[in-house]
Amino acid sequence: MKNLLLVSFIALGLPTVYAQNVTLNIKLKPIQTLVVNSSQRNVDLEYNSKEDYKNGVSKTNADHLNIYSTGGFQVNVKSATAAMVNGTKKIDADGIQLTASAGSDAVAGATYLSNVKLSTSESLLVSSTAGGVDKKISVAYKGAGGDAYLNNYIATQNPTIYSTELTYTMISQ
Repeated sequence: MKNLLLVSFIALGLPTVYAQNVTLNIKLKPIQTLVVNSSQRNVDLEYNSKEDYKNGVSKTNADHLNIYSTGGFQVNVKSATAAMVNGTKKIDADGIQLTASAGSDAVAGATYLSNVKLSTSESLLVSSTAGGVDKKISVAYKGAGGDAYLNNYIATQNPTIYSTELTYTMISQ
């Protein structure tokens, strides 16, 4: 009976099965995007009173930065110049301090730094071990007090404006 069964399989011409393996890889690369809120591209610190010159002024931009990151990241900030110049007068950029905080859709587990002085070198503002999609970071800008800018007003310019460009960068960690 065994011989008859073996002969039956050979006679029926059943196909020979060949197997091949495929390796499937998922390759994840870091993706980071950082977008400044388009309605907050200009930040004005206005000194309008005696108290403003004495105490300094600040402006908080809620949801100033929008980030997307596939993993942990750092957000840094730097000033294009060490001093903001208007004619022969200058204001040192390091008199401006930034403070980061959670926005309306916060980054889980983020560390937000405060009183970060502007510099021409990148300064850490936010650090996170986790990523996120469309997360928001608020940034407060504070100008110097203590009458630091008292003699920087130019009578022929009302208002007298000192400017610098800030660059925010985001890197994976």
